Amino acid sequence: MIIDSHCHLHDLAFTDLRETLRTALAHDVWGVVAVGCDASTNARTLAAAAAAPKSVWACLGFHPEWPQLTDEDLDLVTTQLEAHHGRIVGLGEVGLPWYSLEGRGDAAALMTRGRARLDRLLQLACRWDLPVALHAPHGAAVGALAALKARGIERAVFHWHKAPADVTRAIVEAGYYVSVTPEVVYRDRDREMVAWVPLDSLLVESDGPWKYGGEFDGLPSGPWFTSRVGEEIAKLKQMPAEDVVHHLSTNACRLFDLVWA
Repeated sequence: MIIDSHCHLHDLAFTDLRETLRTALAHDVWGVVAVGCDASTNARTLAAAAAAPKSVWACLGFHPEWPQLTDEDLDLVTTQLEAHHGRIVGLGEVGLPWYSLEGRGDAAALMTRGRARLDRLLQLACRWDLPVALHAPHGAAVGALAALKARGIERAVFHWHKAPADVTRAIVEAGYYVSVTPEVVYRDRDREMVAWVPLDSLLVESDGPWKYGGEFDGLPSGPWFTSRVGEEIAKLKQMPAEDVVHHLSTNACRLFDLVWA
């Protein structure tokens, strides 16, 4: 059994939560860490966790790539965190913008604003000892790592990690996790990273309902994909699949302080 460490259960693709979890379980996915992106998606994430408390764990987030989000929206998320920090297992999805800066003349100013917003959120993570699920792809990973260290954050995962090897090594050496998506089945970049990153530092995720290529092309995306990710990691590590899956699930439990059944 494996745990999907990052899925957007608030999405309309997962409106039938019971069926979503039934399908996940049929693929040996024991539970889902559900992330939010703003006040409304956070509310739906909390509702999903309340409806299935033994298999869904909520994180509250503020997505750095959503250009429509304002500082007032961040105030709403802060209020949610103050009200519900005892009901959640982490802060996420939060981080730094990257894709939304492409071609922007004000990219530097937007990144400065993003750093200020992330720092405000990390202060709250420190206050309530919450692990952090980070969106910090490619060049944003360096700034996110610096922000974690500056605030003394001890538990964090770089979700759908994409960064140069030296940056990844610094993340791992700092004691943080990097997360792998179904792209590891068919993308060399991800396969090369998994080959050398210690198993102790890896998590798996679907990032559902994000669509994938390769053998997943045209298939509905969800937590059920993570069992295939775990299987592929076992092949790359040349280890028994059962041992690898147990290790990956233990990593998720350790990061988010989950009870492993």
